[in-house]
Amino acid sequence: MGRFLATCFLIVALTAPAQAQPLAKELFGAQRSGSPHQPAPFGGYSRGCVAGAVQLPETGPSWQAMRLSRNRNWGHPELVDFVVGLSAFAAKQPGWKGLYIGDMSQPRGGPMTSGHRSHQIGLDADIWMLPATRLDLTPQQRETVSSISMQRAKGAYVNKSWSPAHHEILRAAAKDKRVARIFVFPGAKVQMCADERGNRDWLRKVRPWWGHHYHFHVRLACPRGARGCANQDAPPPGDGCAEAQQWVHNILNPPPPDPDAPKPKPRREYTLSDLPQQCATVLHQN
Repeated sequence: MGRFLATCFLIVALTAPAQAQPLAKELFGAQRSGSPHQPAPFGGYSRGCVAGAVQLPETGPSWQAMRLSRNRNWGHPELVDFVVGLSAFAAKQPGWKGLYIGDMSQPRGGPMTSGHRSHQIGLDADIWMLPATRLDLTPQQRETVSSISMQRAKGAYVNKSWSPAHHEILRAAAKDKRVARIFVFPGAKVQMCADERGNRDWLRKVRPWWGHHYHFHVRLACPRGARGCANQDAPPPGDGCAEAQQWVHNILNPPPPDPDAPKPKPRREYTLSDLPQQCATVLHQN
């Protein structure tokens, strides 16, 4: 009977007019646990969901998940394995005992009730720039402790909190074959370009983006065999350092506004029918 009622609910939800459907972020944000399926991402990073997600333990030998009240320390098993491995590497850096992990995904992915547009298929993770100097923070402390900014001059340069350890950790992350992209503020990319003395191929994955000065954002590629998963286009060829330098130039010398530029349109909130069809099953099967 329970499965029958759930099926009826899905039929009604998916056939109702879009304006009458509940928002997908409310449906997915209400889930407290992963779905009982084999792990699989469906859709794209900003429009999808994840089946069979697993939870990153709140505390481990070299990490702590932050902002536990959000219940966003979930992801595809590949993401959890990546985070655990990178944290072990970070724990070997001077002054670091590991990593503080910010938002990953909700238990079943999907749109979030606040904050991110991406992080929907269990393959994105925000990692704090704040060195993890202790791994015994209480749940309450993890709600109030904040990361620290690494930027200076509106993101054109790194500040004195930036360290060689940040460079090493980001390089280790980018060299992982599972990683598709890493987002940081422009000044960090320019600094890494200036400091790197070895193979520079990994720098291609590190992309400048606004706002990423308290944390860096790691995005994994779709796992092998994940047929329902849509990868982002690969970064342009080259190390990307010239592009990052252009970002910095534009920060320091803002170009005049284009009077003919179209005004940005507000983004429409997704309903369940906007997501891949598999997401209805991911959402409702327990």
